[in-house]
Formats: sequence, structure tokens, C-alpha cells
Amino acid sequence: MARYRITFKLTVMTPDALVYENEVESIFLTGDRGEYEVLPYHYPVIGILKKGAIIIDWKESISIKSGLIRFFANDCIILVEPMPREKKKKKKVEDEIAFSTDTEKDSE
Repeated sequence: MARYRITFKLTVMTPDALVYENEVESIFLTGDRGEYEVLPYHYPVIGILKKGAIIIDWKESISIKSGLIRFFANDCIILVEPMPREKKKKKKVEDEIAFSTDTEKDSE
């Protein structure tokens, strides 16, 4: 006997890019009124997401700063503001450049 997966379509996007698009069995979110899980054929939802993560099928996660969710007719669209990328790496490169410039000045 074949096992059928009951899924819904999930699309996660930022203003600049498509982050995730696939059929999933569940997502777990942190909303403005608490945490909740969305399953296939969930009641229609429009909500605000807070800083946290979108956990997909309890296997993957997408970190977000904030966002909006719309679930209707087994189709979920989430618009997010992604977490800012770490600037530490950039600072390290700038520090290395400054250090190498200082070292060159000292050797002259």
C-alpha cells in the first residue's frame, strides 16, 4: 500500500529574491501573538511574523527579522525581511588592509 504525503505549497520571498519554494508538510512560526504550526488544509491565516525562524518540516529553517504570512486554499506565501548578514567578516578584511598598510608605512 502506498503512503501519500499530504502537503501544501510554501513560497518564502524577500523584496529582492525567492528564498524557498516547495511542497511541505508543515511549518512552524513565531507570530505577533505567539508560536504556531501550519499544516495542510489549515484555516485561512493572515498574520505578522516576529524575529525568529521559519521551521520547515522540522528539518530546515530560515532565520528572519520580521515578515507577513498568508495561507489560503492550501497555498502559503511568506514575505520576509531576512536577518542582516554578519559584518564581522567585512571588518576583519578592513582591519587586515589597515594592518598591511600600517606595516608597509613602518617598513619605509
